[in-house]
Amino acid sequence: MKTLPTRSPRRTAPSPERRRLSAAQWTITWRISLVMSVIMLLVGAIVYGVVLFAQRADAERETQWGIDHNTVDSPPVCVWMTVERDGAISSTPGTPAGLPVRTSLDAVRKGGPAVLERVVRGGERYTVRTARRGSEVVQAAYGERFQRADRNHLLLAFAAAEAVGLALVAIASGLLARRAMTPLSEALDRQRRFVADASHELRTPLTQLHTRAQLLARRSGSASPQQLATDLQRLVTGTRQLGDIIDDLLLSARLSRSPASCEPVDLAALAEDAVAAEDVRAQAMGLTVRLRRGPGRHVVMGTAPALRRVIAALVDNAMGHTPPGGEVVVSVEAPLPGIVSLSVRDTGVGFAPEEAERIFERFARGTAGRGRRFGLGLALAREVVESHRGRISAVGRPGHGALFTVELPTGRAGEMIPRQRERERQRQRKSPECLSAGARAPDGPGH
Repeated sequence: MKTLPTRSPRRTAPSPERRRLSAAQWTITWRISLVMSVIMLLVGAIVYGVVLFAQRADAERETQWGIDHNTVDSPPVCVWMTVERDGAISSTPGTPAGLPVRTSLDAVRKGGPAVLERVVRGGERYTVRTARRGSEVVQAAYGERFQRADRNHLLLAFAAAEAVGLALVAIASGLLARRAMTPLSEALDRQRRFVADASHELRTPLTQLHTRAQLLARRSGSASPQQLATDLQRLVTGTRQLGDIIDDLLLSARLSRSPASCEPVDLAALAEDAVAAEDVRAQAMGLTVRLRRGPGRHVVMGTAPALRRVIAALVDNAMGHTPPGGEVVVSVEAPLPGIVSLSVRDTGVGFAPEEAERIFERFARGTAGRGRRFGLGLALAREVVESHRGRISAVGRPGHGALFTVELPTGRAGEMIPRQRERERQRQRKSPECLSAGARAPDGPGH
């Protein structure tokens, strides 16, 4: 439980890993876009070159056909014919100004070879072929105006395709880069979350072990052998539970989400162990921690180490927000058929009613608790409870304490394991997750 300041939530700055991933995503996007743009330019240049070559071949073919077969009165399309016979020159009606090319006519007439050239007249480009045909000198001029218009249209189409293609490539490459980065981002998030969870999970049991070791060291010279043996046994139990926590953390790091088997667990026995584990620390803090056990059986289906740490998280949370002289009461009962209820009530600082849901968010921390708190305990407790198909709720008022309640479905009749506590203490550290998230149970509040 915690008293949270009523401040508007701030948007947290991205972590360095997030910034590097974002930079890598943009780098991949613009590099792919650049490569695709260059490829599209090369393809466009090749297509343009092929079209230009084909057009020139067509012009040369048309002029050769005109030289071989046509007269000034029946030229091919876009071709103007000029024929010189016995010093007289005749041309196709409408021949553009600047045609024929007289220098080429004179050269061929004087016995020179056929001439193929490209000239510009009046701002237009022409392919001109001059050759001898029998006793005549014939010149065919092919106008490239329509070819040039086709090439301009082709360039315009290339430019539009390049712009649209570049935009589509940028969008597609951005989406692909984001999708490619998603597994890495999720892996970093899992790594960061695992480190935070591991740090939080180990904090409370290590504190308990340290407190017991200090007490044992102080009592070593004055306590009775029986009392020392009891303290040593509790210390050994704490170290074994710490090993269970580490095993469960390693299980929670698995990426598979496959469900695993659960077992009947005596919730009252786990609550009794949790209360007993805090007796030394409670005395040092000036608190009273006691268990109230209702009638009947309190068996649920789940994973014992995970549920144990849920109880420890709620007890530690209550102790951390209760001043000296206060009381923490852990109650286990069966209020309705098929439901086992565990509640932790304290006489501490409480919290505002409107914060009853927010306190279960990760990294939501208050300012009234003792010690360093990281905002993980209650969030992890909710994950474990929900993975066991249960629910957790909180009720409180500032200055009047708080009540945390966990409700879990019971095990089926006849599945109670005899001497559950002794068997649970002896079971191997291979407890699987109840529903994958169960292995990530809290051992402290961390808020």
